[in-house]
Amino acid sequence: MRIRDLDELDKHIVYALQAAARHTSSSDIAEQLDVSPSTVRSRIQQLEADGVIRGYYADVDYERAGFQLFTLIVCTAPIPDREELAERAVEIPGVVEVQEVMTGEANVLVRAVGSDGDDLSRIGEELDELGLKVSDEDIIRNTHRHPYHRFENGEDRENDAGQ
Repeated sequence: MRIRDLDELDKHIVYALQAAARHTSSSDIAEQLDVSPSTVRSRIQQLEADGVIRGYYADVDYERAGFQLFTLIVCTAPIPDREELAERAVEIPGVVEVQEVMTGEANVLVRAVGSDGDDLSRIGEELDELGLKVSDEDIIRNTHRHPYHRFENGEDRENDAGQ
C-alpha cells in the first residue's frame, strides 16, 4: 500500500468531495482555490489512481426505499481468515457494507438491509455458514456523516484549539 502525503490542494479536493461529491464540480473547487479546473481534474484522477479516493457512493435512506430493517451485525472472525471472510460476506444478498476491525473479538462489522425478520435471519445464517460468529445485531435508526475536518483547508482544529 502506497502512502501519499496530501498537499493543501489535495486536502481541499478530498474535503469538498466528501462534503458533496454529487453537487461539486471541478470548476467549483478550482474557483474556491484560484486554480484551473483542469488542475483539479488532474489531481482528482491522481488521487483516484493512488487509491486515496476509492469511489463515490450513494447515501441511501433504506427506510424511505421501503426497507425498514437496516442492521448492524457484529461478528467475530478468526484473525487469519478475517479479510477473506469479510470479502465473502459482502457478497451475501442484503449485505451492503462490511468493515474489518483490528481487534480480536467483534472484528467484522456487517451492515445489512432486510425486508423483514426472516430476511435478517437468513443473512445471519449465511454469515454463520461462512464462518463468522454473530455476537450482536442492532437496528440502525439514523446515520450522520461529516467530512473529515482536517481536510478542510488543511486546518488541524484540535491543535488550533489548544493554542
